Amino acid sequence: MKQHPPHRLSVAPMMDWTDRHCRVLHRTLTGRAMLYTEMLTTGAVLHGDRARLLAFDAAEHPVALQLGGSEPDDLAAAARLGAAEGYDEINLNVGCPSDRVQSGRFGACLMKEPALVAECMAAIGGAVKVPATVKCRIGVDDQEPADSLFRLVDLCAEAGVRHFVVHARKAWLKGLSPKENRDIPPLDYPLVWRLKAERPELRIVINGGIASLDEAEAHLRHVDGVMLGRAAYHTPAILGEVDARLFGEGQAVSPAEAVARYRPYVERELAAGTHLAAMTRHMLGLFHGVPGARAWRRILTVEGVKPGAGIEVIDRALAAVSGLQDERAARRLEAGEAA
Repeated sequence: MKQHPPHRLSVAPMMDWTDRHCRVLHRTLTGRAMLYTEMLTTGAVLHGDRARLLAFDAAEHPVALQLGGSEPDDLAAAARLGAAEGYDEINLNVGCPSDRVQSGRFGACLMKEPALVAECMAAIGGAVKVPATVKCRIGVDDQEPADSLFRLVDLCAEAGVRHFVVHARKAWLKGLSPKENRDIPPLDYPLVWRLKAERPELRIVINGGIASLDEAEAHLRHVDGVMLGRAAYHTPAILGEVDARLFGEGQAVSPAEAVARYRPYVERELAAGTHLAAMTRHMLGLFHGVPGARAWRRILTVEGVKPGAGIEVIDRALAAVSGLQDERAARRLEAGEAA
């Protein structure tokens, strides 16, 4: 299987969040982070609206397609379509704990069938030339994580996989909701660090509960890469520091610069019939913690959903942020002069 450069930082696949509009926004902030699609089931890819489901903007590269499924032939067929569409990586979901995923025999329940996962990965790897990777949990239900994680990784490694993204907590398939599964099972970062230490030839990326680039840098002392999830979505401005801090390239990108870079994409999509709110919903946290953030969110939320809403809504929201920032700075200056 072909391998790509190390993913020092990537943004997690998140259902209903990391759609193509979200990924383009994230790409305005970082040119180097690896981006992942929402999980697409093999059934959707093979039998659904393929043009819509697999569509992505060229600006998104490098971008990975995440698949959900457990039939090797179907996964191979879906992977071929994804590779033909231009995705830079095909990733198999072995971590999602939702009931819908379990009923379809994919996601985290596959942690109980590591030999099947390895068979699936062999099929994907044999079907495409781009890297085939796995995103998994450390275990499910009553599994002993040190056994379940290492067995899954070792069997997949025998099938040719060299890149694993590990969400460092168990999934409880009975009794916890998908939301609770993101918080309640305890994180076990040292187990993932140990996986890298004992399998140094493999590329190990850690995921789960990582909230800042300071935390990411601490993990990078133990593993090859860090995957951010909710932190990247709810406070996307942290992605603006990624290239400079983690890759040693360029300058940090400010939220205002990201808006300027995103603007042409929004205008093209509006012209193609996309509703403004489909794009602005991913921008709500862009100015998190900045004077004017509340006004930014309010204008995008209230004005962005109105019929015919256009680029002027973003301009108005940005002007409100800038105005409040200028006002705050002026007050600080006055206070300093008075002192």
